[in-house]
Amino acid sequence: MVDVAVMVKASLDANMIRVDSSGKLLIEEIPLVISEYDRNAVEEAVRIKEKFGGKIAVFSVVTWGPLAKRINDTESVLREALAMGADEAYMVTDERLINANPLQTAIALASAVKKTGNYDLYLTGEASMDVISAQIASRIGTILNLPTVTFARAIELDIENKKVKVLRDLEDSLQWIEASLPAVISVTGEINRARLPMLLQIRRAFAKPLKKFTLNDLNIQLLDVGHRRESVRLLMVSRKNIIIEASTFDEVSEKLISKLIEEGVIKPRI
Repeated sequence: MVDVAVMVKASLDANMIRVDSSGKLLIEEIPLVISEYDRNAVEEAVRIKEKFGGKIAVFSVVTWGPLAKRINDTESVLREALAMGADEAYMVTDERLINANPLQTAIALASAVKKTGNYDLYLTGEASMDVISAQIASRIGTILNLPTVTFARAIELDIENKKVKVLRDLEDSLQWIEASLPAVISVTGEINRARLPMLLQIRRAFAKPLKKFTLNDLNIQLLDVGHRRESVRLLMVSRKNIIIEASTFDEVSEKLISKLIEEGVIKPRI
């Protein structure tokens, strides 16, 4: 049996971005959806449960405002995780967490996890698809004093010896790492292909437990750490419209590669 805790973020939907004339994001008008890599984390937890048994608990912190509206959005995200196969869900919702930074978010998540029990494995996505800080796994591992492995594209559990082997994706190479359980692991999008829940599973998800915590419930007295997000603006990128002229494909390739190196897009191997 393997009990798994999965951190799930209700992220701004990148396909529904709204901005005003100054480039400022109209955050209240952008819907929240489950962060894509977190969906992979839920899928991996479900596969582990199917192989070894155990339970899956999903956790989320409401960090986008307005709070009343975002509670509903976050509940929809957690219901989706429950429909995929999670067993129970927990939401941390408090006005003081709106625009929270990754450290504050990790403190709230770790406190919620500790309040609900002990787990063998703690999974997160490698990063959220809106803020993309990629900090949550490492910060939760530090707070809970657990070994942490990031950017996993494969996980192999050795339940008998309480070990886990993780294949890490380092972009230009792969690396196998072994850690003791319990451990915190962030997963990449390559680790699996997340399932789409069936209609019956979606209906059943509404019968599964979803509990809300406030900061007072978690007995968090001091959360004024780091800098809070104050505003988000869209960075406008101007195309350079460079035209490469050449008489052969080889010449085009050479000029294109030289240009990409010059712009710092790629690095030549030495």
